[in-house]
Amino acid sequence: MKDEVFIVAGLRTPIAHRGGALARVLPEELGARVIRVLLQRLGLRGEEVSGVLAGNAVGTGGNLARLMALRAGLPEEVPSCTVDMQCASAAAAISLAAAKIASGQGDCFLAGGMESASLQPLRVYDARDPRHALVPGGAYRTAQFSPGELAEDAMLRGAERVMQQEKVTRAELDAAVLRSHRLAAAAWRDGLLDDVVLPLPECARDTGIRPHLTQRLLDRLPPHFGPGTLLNAGNACAINDGAAFLLLASGAFLRRHRWQSLARLVAAASRGGNPQESPRGAMRTADFLLAQQGLRYEDLAAIEFNEAFAVIDVLFARAHGDCLARYNCLGGALAYGHPYGASGAILALHLMQSLRQAGGGLGLLSIAGAGGMGEAILLERC
Repeated sequence: MKDEVFIVAGLRTPIAHRGGALARVLPEELGARVIRVLLQRLGLRGEEVSGVLAGNAVGTGGNLARLMALRAGLPEEVPSCTVDMQCASAAAAISLAAAKIASGQGDCFLAGGMESASLQPLRVYDARDPRHALVPGGAYRTAQFSPGELAEDAMLRGAERVMQQEKVTRAELDAAVLRSHRLAAAAWRDGLLDDVVLPLPECARDTGIRPHLTQRLLDRLPPHFGPGTLLNAGNACAINDGAAFLLLASGAFLRRHRWQSLARLVAAASRGGNPQESPRGAMRTADFLLAQQGLRYEDLAAIEFNEAFAVIDVLFARAHGDCLARYNCLGGALAYGHPYGASGAILALHLMQSLRQAGGGLGLLSIAGAGGMGEAILLERC
């Protein structure tokens, strides 16, 4: 480690439903808007940025990070790289940026992600690809994540599979959903997100939070896979548009600019597992990182897991119920939504806000990704 890594600033767009307020905004434009404001607020010149690492899962490909950086007005000389770890893309981008700083490859990186599920393109397998004959017209929107499974709803099936394996109850799932919306509504009401959300002309606030969600409303939701199954529109996150970025810097860069930091990035880890049970990736990776650092969940002041599915919350509550008061304190993706490639950076922003509320200490974020992957990051509030 050449130098410690610090998070200097961070910002995100509002999170909007697919087909909603941000449906006509390109993902690279969403990211560019965030980056332009971040640099303006810091008074940082584009040529001082060592590079850009941006997560994206369902865009058009072709290095969207480069398009975004140029749209943001960064100099042509600043390198940019798009990271695709699906849901864990932004967290992976942050981890890679931290590794570059720690190894001396640069002093200042923009890292995060952007996503427009609204503009997700329809793709077509080549006629010579054996998968062409397995889907209507050879067309698909969702990539294949497991060698043994080719299905547009593979992630939903994975969540249902874990629910059945763990004998999760509808009551446990509903409790997690209600908690997420209640805490997210309170976070907005109390102004806890005011300084991390950039209001846009098209959309000023997150659109998915339901402050008045009740058990009665949840009871009306039919199971997605039919009788005897548990997954429904309430306990699976929505599909969304949004962007979020952090500015990471070395200690030397921090001192040179006389900046205060929001947090120190202590450690990060990636972990893989059964690709057909992707919801398990969040806790698996978090457990792995904490074990590496000789820590327990009880040592953390705040914890953020991405709530792609409520079963992730249920597994955490069963294993670490005594830590639930420090878990997803601002609500989670069940309320806010999940703009895939950006969600890891959104978690980091929310984690730092929770650490501020807690008065400091260590915080952990973890996010499961398609294919059984996971990415976790340990922060310390400075």
